[in-house]
Amino acid sequence: MDGNRRWAKEHGKPVFEGHREGEKRVEPLIDKAIEMGITSLTFWAFSTENWYRSSKEVQFLCNLFRYVLDKKYDKFHKQNIRIHIIGDLAKFPKDIQQKTKKWMEDTKNNTRITVNFALNYGGRNEIMRAVNKFIKNVSISQCSNVSITEEEFEKYLDTAGQPDPDLIIRTGGEKRLSGFLLWQSEYAELYFTDAFWPDFTPEEFEKAIADYTKRKRRFGK
Repeated sequence: MDGNRRWAKEHGKPVFEGHREGEKRVEPLIDKAIEMGITSLTFWAFSTENWYRSSKEVQFLCNLFRYVLDKKYDKFHKQNIRIHIIGDLAKFPKDIQQKTKKWMEDTKNNTRITVNFALNYGGRNEIMRAVNKFIKNVSISQCSNVSITEEEFEKYLDTAGQPDPDLIIRTGGEKRLSGFLLWQSEYAELYFTDAFWPDFTPEEFEKAIADYTKRKRRFGK
């Protein structure tokens, strides 16, 4: 979800207003995905690199997460939406950790759509955490004799049990993944748009889906 700050600058507004406007795009896109029969959606809200931004901006984003967690919980739960967090929550304040874990626990049996929010997420970070989880599950004496399959390794990823993405959309004009779902994106189709995230409406989403449906996916075969 790229381009919040550039959107704010273009409209003569503070950076914070770009993030606030960007947050408003999430719920309509979830509703559109449900309408279109999409069963899994992921929003990259905060990367491992975002901690290097100004302390005021990071604090604002944390407060925005709190707002979403408090204000959207009931509606999402009633819509039968499963909420899942990918990324390392340990760096966030305790109350955000507790709220997100409660969200995941309370909605884990919901079936209409799975919505992932990537918080403190980075592709390399996810893979390294998965490796360390695997190591903790085997003894030192076993390590030299253990081999691991792709299927086994995927059980240690943040997206364990979920399908790999069919389509990855990046807004804001940049044409790179920047570490998003490095393992899972092997055969994902990519869609890049110049629209900043606050301008990415359900209609823009439909354009991306329409473009995707015209592609022939061969998976190397």
